[in-house]
Amino acid sequence: MKEAKEISFKNSQFYENREQSWLEFNQRVLDEAINNQNPLFERLKFLAIVSSNLDEFFMVKVASLKEQVRLEYEIEDFSGMSPKNILKIISERVHKMVQDQANLYKRVLIPGLKKEGLYIKELNQLSKEDIAYLEEYFTDILYPVLTPLAVDSGRPFPLILNKSLNIATLLSYEEKEVFATVQVPSVLPRYIKIPSREGGKTQYVLLENLIIKFIDRLFIGSKVICAYPYRITRNSDLSFDEEEAHDLLIEIEKSIKKRKWGEAIRLEVSSDIDERLIKILVNSLNMFKRDVFYLDAPLDLTFLMKLYHLKGFEKLKFKSYTPKIPKDLLGEEDIFEVVSKKDIFLSHPYESFEPVIDFVEKAARDKRVLAIKQTLYRVSGQSPIVKALAEAAEAGKQVTVLVELKARFDEENNIQWARRLEESGCHVIYGLVGLKTHSKVTLVVRKEDAGIKRYVHLGTGNYNDITAKLYTDMSILTSNEKIGADVSAVFNTLSGYSDTPRLNKLALAPTGLRRAFERLVEREIEAAKEGKEARIIAKTNALSDPDIIELLYKASAAGVDIELIVRGICCLIPGIPKISENIKVRSIVGKYLEHSRIFYFYNRGQEEIYLSSADWMPRNLNRRVELLFPIDSVEIKERLKGILNIMMSDTVKAKIKDSEGNYKKIDRRGKISLNSQEEFELLSEKAEKEYIREAEKDVFIPIESPEVKAIKP
Repeated sequence: MKEAKEISFKNSQFYENREQSWLEFNQRVLDEAINNQNPLFERLKFLAIVSSNLDEFFMVKVASLKEQVRLEYEIEDFSGMSPKNILKIISERVHKMVQDQANLYKRVLIPGLKKEGLYIKELNQLSKEDIAYLEEYFTDILYPVLTPLAVDSGRPFPLILNKSLNIATLLSYEEKEVFATVQVPSVLPRYIKIPSREGGKTQYVLLENLIIKFIDRLFIGSKVICAYPYRITRNSDLSFDEEEAHDLLIEIEKSIKKRKWGEAIRLEVSSDIDERLIKILVNSLNMFKRDVFYLDAPLDLTFLMKLYHLKGFEKLKFKSYTPKIPKDLLGEEDIFEVVSKKDIFLSHPYESFEPVIDFVEKAARDKRVLAIKQTLYRVSGQSPIVKALAEAAEAGKQVTVLVELKARFDEENNIQWARRLEESGCHVIYGLVGLKTHSKVTLVVRKEDAGIKRYVHLGTGNYNDITAKLYTDMSILTSNEKIGADVSAVFNTLSGYSDTPRLNKLALAPTGLRRAFERLVEREIEAAKEGKEARIIAKTNALSDPDIIELLYKASAAGVDIELIVRGICCLIPGIPKISENIKVRSIVGKYLEHSRIFYFYNRGQEEIYLSSADWMPRNLNRRVELLFPIDSVEIKERLKGILNIMMSDTVKAKIKDSEGNYKKIDRRGKISLNSQEEFELLSEKAEKEYIREAEKDVFIPIESPEVKAIKP
């Protein structure tokens, strides 16, 4: 133990850079696109997700690093890297990643689609009849929408919209070379279907290729020298002074508009583009050549997500699954009656999100319900929960809704919902200055015969009925009095100027959550030092908080057994002698996006399990309103322990992180093949079937006389 105490756990060599770790996560998503064990259309979807992830990464993370370099900020992060060094590594890594994407698209996925009768063709692969059809499409539909923009002394380089697809064109006009650009209209489908003359064959061409084919018709009197697609990514992080904002909603609306025109930080171009166009684009956009990414594939592969939703190709996707109603709610009519007797646990998407919607809708219509309070971070476009809240307010109930306007890239959607709720008579709060409210909580206050009773829903995921079918999240419905009192106090803090309350059961960020986690880990360290069994299991989306990592290193050095299930960023390095020998890190990337946060502590045999809206990241612990809530029900605890054990037994979709920071597949020799997400689907289906069997046993079946049986046909 003496040696362990002398080690500096803050040594930068013990920490992985956050951006590098994120890129390795995106590589794991790309690995799923590469994995030929996945159905073809699922591989298309994973490839689209890789591109979407990179867009956000550049718009936020890379943009922030570039701003630091511009301001000559040279302080190293906890991994010992400066912003300039990080940008260099990002550039090298992403260039390799997009090259791998292009190779996969062209050499594997396109041939794979052909085998299934779906063709994405180049124009030189089309027949005369196909070209004639496309020419008519261009003339009748596309041409009226297109706007060519030439650049000369009287017409400056136009503002190019963030993430828009464009065509860079070099013209010869009056013996001069002139640059022009045409935006590919996003209002039209990216891929155009060509009528097939062969049965069982579906043909498409990409919109940008069609524009290039007939682009000379936009520049009558000029000669088109060349034309190639390009796409830029801009700095899209919102920046405004909340302290000075008189109306947060208006300030965010202004910032959203600026987002479209932020500094250009990435230029994507076709690999065979004319270098004269590159020179013009780089100079006009005030960029560096190293910010140019050449792709030997279509730009913006996120269009594959729409291709994924084409009908008729279900056999090329994962087997469809219908979320089940939790066993405790099957056959029950009154959700309040059930929750008043016991806590209800929900595991999405294996179990349906409908009970959560039902909880809010019934509260809106129940005459005994006096008030509803809820936090909303991300909701769907046609949210039934928002509709129910509006209905409750119109019915005269006290409805308070905290709509987090700063939910990144969902700001516009949330502004619309905030206005809709205000118009319905809800009290709408926009959150706290300097903090994002990321907690997922609903409070229903109900007048019952015995007096006022509070019902609470607490979860790890958003109140979004669409993503609840795609993300793994967990939640509880409870009428626990102490939890109800805590949630009431939290809402008073959010809606008024109430001081941060002293809570009975919950831990709240940014005031007490970090300390709560520290106490829980320190308790395991004390047990290990006493020679007793000590164990921590944590499932999070990300682990990047240096103080939490340092504490976990101390726990490992003290002998605490630590299992981490971290989907994305993990700056902790396992397997370092005397530092993290007792820590194992695994990541699960599969059919569903792993989003739940579970924290298990052995506690000398008095096991404790918590769920939370928070990851182990500085932003969650320092700059967000988050909640950690305990699981008191023995039955639910046992179920959660079973869930964690299944995840730690995953040999199909899990990868283990080694001491070099590499994620490796699990050696299946001597182990059963287990896909944890498929196992959870099977368990939910089994629970439903067991309920149906038990229900059928209870049905009254009359005993028939032998005579009656004899005359039956």
